[in-house]
Amino acid sequence: MGKRDNRVPYLNPIAAARARGPAPVTGPTIQDYLSRPRPTWEEVKEQLEKKKKGSRALADFEEKMNERWRKELEKNREKLLGGTEKKEKEKDKEKKEKKEREKEKEKEKEKKEREKEKDKKEVTSHKEKNHNSTNNLLYGRACGSIVVLTELSVFCRKRRRKRKN
Repeated sequence: MGKRDNRVPYLNPIAAARARGPAPVTGPTIQDYLSRPRPTWEEVKEQLEKKKKGSRALADFEEKMNERWRKELEKNREKLLGGTEKKEKEKDKEKKEKKEREKEKEKEKEKKEREKEKDKKEVTSHKEKNHNSTNNLLYGRACGSIVVLTELSVFCRKRRRKRKN
């Protein structure tokens, strides 16, 4: 069996373009561009003057913004110069609010202190209950619990003292 012929024929791109013919005209040609109507020197001067003046809409917008800014400045001046009475009232309100906040904080502190005292009382009463339960353990009244050695030794000492007396 023979080998396959995988050669590709070479085409000259310039010759192929010539064979296709001239490209179709889709847009304006150079000749159209050069022969377009041009403005006269007077028309150019008028256009430049219009650009220097700027657009009327922009000028109107700037005037409105300036008016708004002036109004804001007047309001701020009134607040600063003529609004001293309002400032005093605001300061009084702030002082009252601060006093109320301080009172609330003091009340909260007192509540916390009371809770701490209650917790301390509960802890001491709980210790007494534990002491009674160890006595019950030693006498065999409670079953299945572990007795702490220090409490056991304290109990033994108390018993010895009672026997001596």
